[in-house]
Order: sequence, then C-alpha cells, then structure tokens
Amino acid sequence: MDYKTLLGIVPTVIGGLGIFMLGMKHMSDGLQATAGNRLRRLISMVTNNRFMAVGIGTLVTSIIQSSSVTTVMCVGFVNSGFMTLHQAIGVTLGANIGTTMTAWILAIKIGKYGLPILGVAALIYRFGKRERLRYLALMAMGIGMVFFGLELMSDGFKPLRAMPEFCVWFHKFQADTYLGVIKCALVGCILTCVVQSSSATIGITIGMATAGLIGYHTAAALVLGENIGTTITALIASLGTTTNARRAAYAHFMFNAIGVFWITLVFRPYIHMLEGFYQLFHIDPNLEIIRIGGEQVANLNGLDIITKDGAEYIQRGTELLQVTHEFPHVTQGIALVHSCFNIVNVIIFLPFTQILARLLKRVVPDRKHKEAPHITRLDARILETPTVGIEQSRVELLRMGASCEKMMEKLEAILVDPNADHEARIRKLFHREEVLDIIQKEIVDFLTEMLADEAPHDVVEDGTRQIRMADELESVSDYISAVLKLHLRMHNEGIALTPAEDATILVLHREIATYMAMVMSACRERNEDIVSKAKSQGDAITHRIRTARETHLKRLAEERVTPLASVTFTNMLNGYRRVKDHMLNFAEAMAGQK
Repeated sequence: MDYKTLLGIVPTVIGGLGIFMLGMKHMSDGLQATAGNRLRRLISMVTNNRFMAVGIGTLVTSIIQSSSVTTVMCVGFVNSGFMTLHQAIGVTLGANIGTTMTAWILAIKIGKYGLPILGVAALIYRFGKRERLRYLALMAMGIGMVFFGLELMSDGFKPLRAMPEFCVWFHKFQADTYLGVIKCALVGCILTCVVQSSSATIGITIGMATAGLIGYHTAAALVLGENIGTTITALIASLGTTTNARRAAYAHFMFNAIGVFWITLVFRPYIHMLEGFYQLFHIDPNLEIIRIGGEQVANLNGLDIITKDGAEYIQRGTELLQVTHEFPHVTQGIALVHSCFNIVNVIIFLPFTQILARLLKRVVPDRKHKEAPHITRLDARILETPTVGIEQSRVELLRMGASCEKMMEKLEAILVDPNADHEARIRKLFHREEVLDIIQKEIVDFLTEMLADEAPHDVVEDGTRQIRMADELESVSDYISAVLKLHLRMHNEGIALTPAEDATILVLHREIATYMAMVMSACRERNEDIVSKAKSQGDAITHRIRTARETHLKRLAEERVTPLASVTFTNMLNGYRRVKDHMLNFAEAMAGQK
C-alpha cells in the first residue's frame, strides 16, 4: 500500500467535503435571505390539505437545501402545537422530494467553473453595497464551493483506483446481488448517520462514482441507504419532546425505511426501468470514457499501465501519457434514482397519511400522565433557519394577543355581574397574566438569540419589531389585571360605583375590547395600514375617557363621594387608557413606526 499517496488523499477528500458542506450552508443562507418573505408565507400556509402540505415541504426544503432541517423543524412545530401530526407527515413527505434538488444541482456540468464562481461571488459579497445583491452573491459563492468541493473529492478519490487493496475492498460492496444491495444501503445509512447530512453523503457518493471507484448500481444502492440515514437527525431531535413530536420523527423514519425495503426487493427491475428511461435522452450512467493524453480510446486491453503518485500512465516511447477515466452521465443517473425513489414513495404513501397517523398513535401511545404544555411554541431547533423562526415567533405574538382578548372577555363578565361567583374566572385571568409574562420573556430570549447570529436584514427588522410588540402586549395584560384588582378591592370593601359610572366603565371596556380585536385582526392579516385607523379611533377613546373624568370631577364638587370609589374609578379610567395606548403602540410597531 502506498502510504504516501494515501496521506495525500485524506486531506484532499476531507478538505473537499468541508468546502462542500460549507458551500451547502452558504447556498442555503443565501436562498433563505433572498426568498425570506416567500418562505415565511409558505410556512404559515400549512393546512390539513395533504397535497398542500407536500408542496410546501418540497418548496421549503428546496430553499433550505436540507431535508434534515425541514423534518427537525416539523418536530419542533409539532412539539409546540404549531403543527398537527397529520400536517407534519405531509410536510415530511414533501421534504424528501425537495432534498433531491441537491443531486440535480450537482448534475449541472459546471464542476471546473466552481472555483471561478466562488472567487467572483466572494468579491461581490465582500464589496457589494446592496443587501439583496450580497445575499445573491452568498448563494452563488455557496454554489461555487459546492462544485469546487465536489471536484476536490473526486480528484482525491481517483488515486484509490490505482491501489489494488482498495479496489478489492470496494469490490466487496457491489450491488449485483440482493445481499450486495443491502450491504451498500447499510453503508450509505451509516455514513449519513455519521455525517448528519444526506446532501454531504450524496456528494461523497457522486465523488466516488465520478472517480470510478464504484459503479452506478452501487451508487444507487448507497443513495437508498442515505435516505434512511438522514432520518437519524429528526429522531435525535425528538428526544425529550412531546409524544406527537416523537410520532412525527418516527413517521419520517418509517416512510423512508419502508420505501427502501420495498425498493431493494425490486432493485434490479427498478434500475433497468430507469436505464431504459435514460436511453430516451441518450444518457448512459454506466458509460466510461477512457483518455490517454487527452485522446479517447475504447479500452486499455493489452496496454501496460504504470502507476505513479496515485495516477495511471501509458508509456509511448520516452513519453509518459496520463490515463483518465470519465463518467459523464453518472451524476444525472444518481440524481434520477434519488428523485424517482422519493417521488414514487410519496405517491404511494400520500393516500395513507391518516392511516399512518393512526398507526403511529398505536406505536407511540399517549403517556399515562398528562404532558405539561410548553409555555411557548418556540423551539431552539429553529434558530438555524431565521426566516422560519421569525414566523414562529410571530405566531406566538398572535397567541399573546388572543390571550389578552380572552382576559378582556373574562373581565367583562365580572363587570357585568359583580355579585355572581367569578372565582374561577378571576383565577384564570390572573393566571393568564402570569403566563403572558413568561411568554414575553421567552419570545425576547428566542429573538435575541436568533438575531445574535447572522440573519437577513428583513429578519432583523421583523425581530426588533416583534420584541417591541411582545413588550406592548405584556403591558396590556398587566393593565387588564390592574383594572380587575381595582374592581375587586372596591367590591371587597362593599363599595360600588354609581349606575352611570358602572355604565361608563362597561361601555369603555367594550369599546377598547373592539379596538384590541381590530388591531389583532390586522396583525393576523399583516395589514400595516391599520395605524391611521387605530390612531383616529384611539383619539375617540381618549376623548371618551377625558369626558368621563371631567364628569366625575364635577360630581365631586357637587356631592360627597367615598374616596376609595373616586380613586378606583379614575384609576380604572387610567388603566383602560393605558390598554388603548399599548395597543396603539403595538400597531405602530407592527407597521415599523418608531
């Protein structure tokens, strides 16, 4: 064994893999930044429609360039209650189709241009002024790194062809029998589990295939195993999560494992069918082109091969001519195997998503003790995809707003009939206020951590707005709670407001509840034009409060009023005014106004 050559191969292959994986990240970051708003819309559009869920899973994974990230996001969403198990299964099915985009990108024949693309894009990224241009350059830089890394890996693997020991070892993993297919699939599965990226292992597989170390059939069997290995990330992410989140991770595993199982049973007919399809486009993934000094030859039969520094040569006279082996169509063949496997599986499994969900509920039964719900639906697993994380935190803000509206409903019921037994309502209202304090803190912590890393400018802007919006809603809950405390104090002292003042408080309460509902509805609909309407209606509410206070002061001058009743009434007016002010601030923050 030529250890000197081997020591030269290892750093080249590892370096190529590192550049490849970094390129995938940069390409993903650039795509997420340029398609951020669309990506957020896609996430928010997930419905119980299985076709819509599959389509969204496909598109999101095509943008993120990682089925592992998409499925981990699904686990996080299900864990938090943002997504149902049925929805998550649909998105996961789509993610398996979306991840095949990586292989098709690699099938583009621009390998030798990877380094120039990387260099030009890096210069634009470094000196570009416009943010969108810089993120497009980051995406192009990632593409350049992907192809440059793939070239390095392919070049690094080529010397192994000249080492008999490795040729014998690789020959043990040939997909020419059923056992051989299983062995290859198992190697692909283990490799993906170790690397934690199916895109990286697809790159390694293509690198070995283009170097001629493995044949097309072997590469196809490796790809099957890589589809199982990629599920390990979601399985790890599901540890310590809710039952439904674990079911979502198991769904991903079951879908891929069952799919690989039945494909291996019909592996040879499946591959022959695909090879017949290739012939329609004059593509032969098994085609090998041999060149000697740049001149194409039919074969090397009868020629003496000289191995030197891990390369093959033919001696003609006094000149050594290098022998090169090219496999021009093997990458397209691998990409098609990957795509067809996942598309066919989705078509087969799609009608049975409900049945799969019910099966998972039997496989992973509900826990005997009730699972404590999470205070927020935010999940640290989403932090690597800020464009998705910002959408999840927005959902939490809507949840905060809905909770404030519920508090107003409970407070109104208490005000309408103060003598009824409202113990449960009072307890729940104060509990909601405490929960909202925690939610606000968790939202701020989540957004602060997310914005601490590099995030697109629009995500940073949205994040800072959301921090302010969360603070405003937390203040709203504080003042609603304060109004209730004022009411309870007066009721416990056996003091009551006059019927006119009671009516004034009740009318004001309903007006502000309607105002709050209007602002939150605009937030749900992303209607930033609500600010002008909110200001005009807010002014009307302020005028009503001012009029009520002036009327009360006139009454104080005309008759004796219990001090506690007087202070309580004016403080309640002030509390309601503060609720209105914070809701207006919320609307302004949503619209990006200072």
